[in-house]
Amino acid sequence: MRYAFISDIHSNLEAFQAVIADMEGQNIEKTIFLGDAVGYGPNPNECVDLLKTVSDVNIGGNHDWAAVDLTNKKYFNPYAFEAISWTAEVLTDENKEFLKNLPSHLLHDEMTLAHASPKEPDEWHYVMNLRDAIDNYSYFETNLCFVGHSHLPVIIEYYDANTLRPCKDQVKRINPQLKYLINAGSIGQSRDGNKDACYLIYDSDQEQTEYRRIQYRVSIVQHKMMDLGLPEYLIDRLGKGR
Repeated sequence: MRYAFISDIHSNLEAFQAVIADMEGQNIEKTIFLGDAVGYGPNPNECVDLLKTVSDVNIGGNHDWAAVDLTNKKYFNPYAFEAISWTAEVLTDENKEFLKNLPSHLLHDEMTLAHASPKEPDEWHYVMNLRDAIDNYSYFETNLCFVGHSHLPVIIEYYDANTLRPCKDQVKRINPQLKYLINAGSIGQSRDGNKDACYLIYDSDQEQTEYRRIQYRVSIVQHKMMDLGLPEYLIDRLGKGR
């Protein structure tokens, strides 16, 4: 089975459309969404509508839940708070209902899926360093756990509960005898210094993952955000991949 893992679209329609165009040539058999369709960007309804047409399995992220009052948005930084408050105002009732029904985590095809982390998934913990990765080891029993949230594409390969190796290779062979925590990266707001959209392909037959980086017209998204009066900080960071 060839899976596409997509995450953290964040209302960035141009990036999402570019990723979908790339996916069409990759023989994808199932698409799995790891959360945060909305927040930050200028096209929340368009992105949710498009997500409904392309994704087979969906979980929700902290921005998705915050937009429909399922989680407290007061802990957001001021820029994220302003953007998610605007998002909540413009979302259609139909799209709000869709977001309300997205779980924060689930098991699918013998894989663990969580937006933030398998440890206390509704608390939206970040996996940002090796200590965080070690803390999550015992919270998933499957060989593979796929996450988003940090926007950082990285694969954590566990040899045991205290021995692990981070990997950022574009293509990675998966050892079925080991456990892996795999971050799919972000489509709509990269934070690894590369402004291109990112998604992940996992081929279960070949036991291999591949990160795909896709260029899109960042300036179009930035101008939309300017016209809507969204925070300048969010506009600037799109062009920096930070």
